[in-house]
Amino acid sequence: MNYKTQMEAAKKGIVTEQMKVVAKKEYMDEDKLRKLIAEGRVAIPANINHTSLSPEGIGSGLRTKINVNLGISGDAKNYDVEFEKVRLSLEFGAEAIMDLSNYGKTNTFRTKLIEMSPAMIGTVPMYDAIGYLEKDLLEITAKDFLKVVEAHAKEGVDFMTIHAGINKRCIEAFKRDKRKMNIVSRGGSLLFAWMEMTGNENPFYEYYDEVLDILREYDVTISLGDALRPGCIDDSTDAGQISELIELGALTQRAWDKDVQVMIEGPGHMAMNEIAANMQIQKRICHNAPFYVLGPLVTDIFPGYDHITSAIGGAIAAANGADFLCYVTPAEHLRLPDADDVKEGIMASKIAAHAADIAKGLPHARDLDNKMADARHRLDWDEMFSIAADPSKARRFFEQTPPADRHSCSMCGKMCAVRTTNMILDGKKVEFCTEK
Repeated sequence: MNYKTQMEAAKKGIVTEQMKVVAKKEYMDEDKLRKLIAEGRVAIPANINHTSLSPEGIGSGLRTKINVNLGISGDAKNYDVEFEKVRLSLEFGAEAIMDLSNYGKTNTFRTKLIEMSPAMIGTVPMYDAIGYLEKDLLEITAKDFLKVVEAHAKEGVDFMTIHAGINKRCIEAFKRDKRKMNIVSRGGSLLFAWMEMTGNENPFYEYYDEVLDILREYDVTISLGDALRPGCIDDSTDAGQISELIELGALTQRAWDKDVQVMIEGPGHMAMNEIAANMQIQKRICHNAPFYVLGPLVTDIFPGYDHITSAIGGAIAAANGADFLCYVTPAEHLRLPDADDVKEGIMASKIAAHAADIAKGLPHARDLDNKMADARHRLDWDEMFSIAADPSKARRFFEQTPPADRHSCSMCGKMCAVRTTNMILDGKKVEFCTEK
């Protein structure tokens, strides 16, 4: 193999096995996909040590992908519970799983996850630094942070969130332009605290070339984290957010120069009327690199329903250029999500992603919708259930109040519009009072 990364192969005109798999999934010509990877517009996160991976592409012209966050913490360290969430994530089609574990020796969970998961695996090494190194924040050196990055890369992690953009310049802008919510990124807040306590530059920024060398060795995609993402709609598109985005644009080009694939992370919380412009700004400043967004959540007053506020924002974002959606569950802002929350978050994000793919006119995006319409036209319930994204839930709802006539549902009964129209077009009479 005369290449280290998918990007290097693409630049050399080589179509890798991973590219072939992705091209087939996306109904795309292999050489067209290769060119998009060479340009940095598409990434295939595929660590050389993740042998169970079913490769996926993220970026321009491809289906919108979704990510599920999970992992153990000091308050919730039941591995069986987290693996049930993994099972649900895979069953309902999440293309990526981020292990955000931050308690103890997290590699126990992560190693098993990488070994069995066909989905891409992501991490945030900053979360793991304190537990992995068994040092308090102030005791950690710049080079210590790099040790955690290397450990995750060796284990087989496909993409890592690295908050390299929150340098001293960005912090000046953040302090100058006051916010309601300050910093809501966990990794960003830890780096901010470390920088303020030590007086040093962000280690991931100062030693960025060394970080890239590690990532290149294992073909890990760098997901440039948005440490200054808005944590409420009032903070969106402010000086801190935009100043960091400008830094991320420069860091993107530096990564590409070393053949390291890049994704850019984005907001956050944002009113609906700002989302489209933010997608365009990111693509312009960050050279059309794939865009990975959390939400955006379009309002701040619906705790318990933030999977919905996120799906609204995610659909708008993806329809306007976002390529990768991080799910949000009903438990967001309240507690660690349980298995039911995880499923609700996955389905909400899948709805947003699929709706956006239809809007973008991606090849075959409407195929299942058209099959569903045909099954509904024929009132073929079994076929409807088989096409549904969640067949068991659809069937359960139907059977909870079963209709007397299975050619309708219990909402309309014999007044079903589809049944009435079909009968008339078939030359039959519609007589409600005389029908038994």
